[in-house]
Amino acid sequence: MKNIIKRFWPYIKEYKFYYMLVVFGGLLIVISTVGTAQIMKPMMDEMFINKKEEMLYIIPLGLIGLYLTKGVGKYIQNVFMQYIGQSIITRFREILLEKIISLDMGYLYTNRSGELISRVTNDISRIQFFVSNMLPDMFRDLITVISLIGYVIYLNPMLSFYTLIVVPLVIYPLLLIAKKLKKYSHRSQAKNADVVSRLTEVFNNSEIIKANATEKFEIERFSVENWKFFKINMKSVYVGSIVSPIMDILAALGIAAVVYVGGREVYDGKMTVGEFTAFLTAVGLVFEPVRKIGMLYSKIQDAIAASERVFEVLDLDNKIVDGKKVLDKDIKEVEYKNVKLKYEDSYALDDVSIKISAGENIALVGDSGGGKSTFINMLLRFYDPDEGEILINGENIKNFTNKSLKHHISMVTQRIYIFQDTLAANVAYGADTIDETKVIEALKLADAYNFVMELDEGIHTVMSEAGANLSGGQRQRIAIARAIYKHASLLLFDEATSALDNESEKRIQAALNEYAKDKITITIAHRLSTIEHADTILVLQKGRIVAQGTHDELLEKSSVYQRLAGELQK
Repeated sequence: MKNIIKRFWPYIKEYKFYYMLVVFGGLLIVISTVGTAQIMKPMMDEMFINKKEEMLYIIPLGLIGLYLTKGVGKYIQNVFMQYIGQSIITRFREILLEKIISLDMGYLYTNRSGELISRVTNDISRIQFFVSNMLPDMFRDLITVISLIGYVIYLNPMLSFYTLIVVPLVIYPLLLIAKKLKKYSHRSQAKNADVVSRLTEVFNNSEIIKANATEKFEIERFSVENWKFFKINMKSVYVGSIVSPIMDILAALGIAAVVYVGGREVYDGKMTVGEFTAFLTAVGLVFEPVRKIGMLYSKIQDAIAASERVFEVLDLDNKIVDGKKVLDKDIKEVEYKNVKLKYEDSYALDDVSIKISAGENIALVGDSGGGKSTFINMLLRFYDPDEGEILINGENIKNFTNKSLKHHISMVTQRIYIFQDTLAANVAYGADTIDETKVIEALKLADAYNFVMELDEGIHTVMSEAGANLSGGQRQRIAIARAIYKHASLLLFDEATSALDNESEKRIQAALNEYAKDKITITIAHRLSTIEHADTILVLQKGRIVAQGTHDELLEKSSVYQRLAGELQK
């Protein structure tokens, strides 16, 4: 817990003024709580035993004043602790998301989306409960306990010894229970990520589930994870629920000792009934916050486990180290020099060397897994070479900042990403302001203008989740328009026209050829028509360039290309 608070401390200390208000509210609560015990003495001795009539007015008014003070203190403390907690957690959610999306693609590919969503939502929510609820309650109860213990010792040091000796007995079982709860909490949060992953998979693949009538199959798979989650949570309940009975039993032992020893003191005339009542009330008030602290401490293990999971991500080092130099000129030349990249036991790229200049149109062909997508992904620095280097305008790609590098690159993949925003915002994605004239020009080049103008609100039509209100071909045209709008000097197309019919592809290809005549274009193709006019075609197999040349040259000299060309023509 100490380490977790230490990690949160840089954020917590920014709220000094609000913490002062929280402390003020806590003091009001403590004063009124101690006052509640103290008022018992005059109520018993003066009001009931000595029967002083004015006490009939003073004591009730005093009680009203004490509880009014306590109510104001609770309000002040709760409001400002909630403000601090909510504010810190809101910032942390952004910090965690920023960290996750800035990590290298290797991390994002190997971690399930459900796991990452669980970190940002579930884990952060558990921390929020700790910062907004548990921490202020623990802070308030701790001050209350210290104040009441001081008051109890002040009333009767000898009697307080018999009472408070049970408090240390609480600590050892509490530590054992907390250790167990933290272990279960880690397991619970990991299993919650499995549940979220299963849900994400179901919602992302709803079409294939419906098409195969596998709803029951998916429910059964979800049920397995769901009930495992239930069992882990119940283990936490079984262990955590022991705390309250233990605290109650120990509290009863302490109060029993007070009644016995205090009763003797009253019988012997060493204490008045009012003093004993005040002491007994104070002891009762001590054990309540002690019990609550014990309960909170066991629940805090859940927040500590969640915090550890969050900080585990925040402490990760990005394998892709950002460069320091700004790429402020168009990309005129790209060169791969003996580039090697290994995935586990095999090479995704193996000793690849090629130089590409502005105005060149390069096509990549090869069997699945041959390294085509990896070739273009490395230009976006999704990965860095294990050996060799990639040069942009004669300089190592690692020297440039990722932001400035990607400013000069446009990419369209076979998987289309449409965001829940206007169609214009999707075309101008990432731009500070939307230039509607440029949006329309890009749509025309992408052969998308006509269908966009038929939408209810044209370019201002809001897209459904994943662009569900567009057809596959329409979504692909929007993605191509997005690449054109960016006006980058390096264009990467990964089967970018796979959802288009032949006529649409020809129109877009003609427009793109004119648009890209002064740019570098690298294309992964699924149709022969897309690549047969390329300046150079690279044939990749198992990460190696096994042949290169024009379409006609390769048909003459490469048996591999002859086979691939036949497949692409089908």
